[in-house]
Amino acid sequence: MGISRYRYLHYDVFTDRRFGGNQLAVFPEATGLSAAMMQQIAKEIGFAETTFVFSAETADTNIRMRIFTPAIEMPMAGHPVVGSTFALGRERRIAAGTNRWVFGLNVGPLPVDIEWQGPAMTFVRMTQALPQFGPTFDAVDVAAALGLPISAIRSTNLPIQQVSCGVPFVMVPVATRADVDAATPDPRAFDALARKAAQPHFSVYLFSTAPAPVGHNDATVYTRMFAPGMGVYEDPATGSASGPLGCYLVKHSVIPAQQAGSMLNLQGVKLGRPSWIHISIDVAAGDISRVRVGGASVFVAEGAMEVED
Repeated sequence: MGISRYRYLHYDVFTDRRFGGNQLAVFPEATGLSAAMMQQIAKEIGFAETTFVFSAETADTNIRMRIFTPAIEMPMAGHPVVGSTFALGRERRIAAGTNRWVFGLNVGPLPVDIEWQGPAMTFVRMTQALPQFGPTFDAVDVAAALGLPISAIRSTNLPIQQVSCGVPFVMVPVATRADVDAATPDPRAFDALARKAAQPHFSVYLFSTAPAPVGHNDATVYTRMFAPGMGVYEDPATGSASGPLGCYLVKHSVIPAQQAGSMLNLQGVKLGRPSWIHISIDVAAGDISRVRVGGASVFVAEGAMEVED
């Protein structure tokens, strides 16, 4: 039995500085790895997600990529797509100046638009699927699961609703940023809520549109994400939830139409890893016509994983 070595790059995503944002490991040449081994590697690395890059499988994509949390394989995800784009630019798999790149994911082709400053990639914006608005949830159950007073949710006069642009998340509105920070999920109540929802990978996206104190930041919305069923108790930055959140804010008229194209989501503050996620929702004839999420990424380190053949 031999040993093979697979290089990986470590990026911090949805940030412009190291040690912020969401950590990501990218294996730019993953040919030879089985699904079981990719899952084991993702568990070993322990980041919210790890990506594995292969040659394109279809003519309408540039590359095939698979995404794993420590517990499951994902159909798509935000920070892995954005961060992997930066990693492939560093590897020169994406030539400098390339404006459009298409990933082949488990959900199918997913395009990204790329901005450059000379030879340096500076910003990546992914296009997500149009939203699917799902069921609503009772504030009593959700408040218990998150360890919050019911009044923090009910005072918003907004629904608790599942929204998906490829991955479903339950959007939970609360009154203040302090309420967002105060959430302390109760494992039993959270598990009971997941069972009641009949969703084994139940994920909650908690948010407030209350403004920050003057002079602090200009974020449109302040968020946290919990997904213990995915092997991620709390995620510092969740691009796959940010698109659905933007759609929710537009559908329920929380954000004026003129701001829908330039929302800024601040996540990860409670974890000490502030993440800045740009959300752009296009509306045509009263309907959401395009969903985009973007941000920057920073290279941190590289290494190699040894795997038995």
